[in-house]
Amino acid sequence: MTKQLHLGGFQIASQVTHSHAAWRHPASDTGFTHPEYYHRIGRILERGKFDFLFFADLLAAPARFGGDITEPLRRGTQATATLDPSIVAASIGAVTSKLGLAITKSATYFHPYELARSFASLDHVTRGRVAWNIVTSLTQSEAQNFGYDEHLGHESRYERADEFVRTALELWSSWDPDALVLDKADGVFADPDRIRRVDHDGRFFRSRGPLNVPRSPQGRPVLIQAGSSNTGRDFAATWAEAIFEIDPTPEGRRAYYDDIKSRAENIGRDPDGVLIFPAFVPFIGETESIAREKQAFHNELADPISGLITLSVHTDHDFSVYDLDAPVEDVVVTGTQGLFDTARRVANRDNLTLRDVGRWYAQGVLLPQFVGTAEQVADQIEESFRAGEADGFMVSAAQTPGTFNDFVDAVVPILQRRGLFRTEYTGDTLRDHLGLPPATFDAPQRPRVSVAS
Repeated sequence: MTKQLHLGGFQIASQVTHSHAAWRHPASDTGFTHPEYYHRIGRILERGKFDFLFFADLLAAPARFGGDITEPLRRGTQATATLDPSIVAASIGAVTSKLGLAITKSATYFHPYELARSFASLDHVTRGRVAWNIVTSLTQSEAQNFGYDEHLGHESRYERADEFVRTALELWSSWDPDALVLDKADGVFADPDRIRRVDHDGRFFRSRGPLNVPRSPQGRPVLIQAGSSNTGRDFAATWAEAIFEIDPTPEGRRAYYDDIKSRAENIGRDPDGVLIFPAFVPFIGETESIAREKQAFHNELADPISGLITLSVHTDHDFSVYDLDAPVEDVVVTGTQGLFDTARRVANRDNLTLRDVGRWYAQGVLLPQFVGTAEQVADQIEESFRAGEADGFMVSAAQTPGTFNDFVDAVVPILQRRGLFRTEYTGDTLRDHLGLPPATFDAPQRPRVSVAS
């Protein structure tokens, strides 16, 4: 049987996604504060048999560019107005029955008990369709929102995140699957011998346990990550069952795919159990020229300052102080290092100015754009898949919900006819959709020290 790919839909519980032009598009729905907005997206993706809908998140309004939030608010950039994705996901779960729901939660400013309880509850109310996208918060603004003057350094964030995940696993495993008895006749609610305290006492966290939520349908959420720095890749290879990736070039996607699979195998994991999802923005038309017109119209709505505002947030570096018409400088950033390295690599290759990078970032945060007829877009997906760049793809919208509608109605049937994508769900849980084995709770061995590139 032909190996099949997986599909996720990228979303932020806000007015924009990767595209900063999305909210300005005349065809976009801007009702992002209403539940119906998300219900519609969820139903479209479930109709298309997508594996999951993925929610990114940040914990602060963007104040890094110029030290002020006036322009971000005026321009409506990422994180200026964002709902809590866990609440939104629970709402979508109530109107869908198969679609997985991946939620970003930080391992920097929350506590493992709080997060473990929340995700176990979500896994119950969705009947086993939840994933946790593990992130380390990266900006000073986020630190200040939680009462700290400075945020943790890059390496410390990952050390904390490693212990966070280990503690959460202990809490999720504190109830055996059969601990909930519910024997009305004998009056036995739960078997105490099948429920354990955790008594975690580590460098960053203490938690007595047990969790007060019974074992959930999946046992624990599917673990997702997006590590791009050297330390981030080690963390992703250690913990992730699915990885969200951004790289605009085929060679970059292939190199990332091979590197992550190698790191996973190096610590004793099955590399086939680490699924890699690069993202793209599709523009689909009845003819290629119509698709190109859609792409051009969208891209013209993206202004460079909006892109640089979000680049400043992602890197925690103020790009307002540089000459917009000069080449991108070789600066040290404290935020998402891998993403900036990718931007600088392409900028150097193509002689891009900082203004060019800002416009590109506003068009889709470095995502490649797959453009053409439905057949041509399907060809690009298949070529990338067969070239060893991906196990699946994250589809990001240029306008909502039109991009998802176009993709589900036109591209998905072609992928199905080619045997590359499911025609029906064959299971009920997100683990089923992704073809992952039953959840484990033992922490993998720590990775060997990698040589920084």
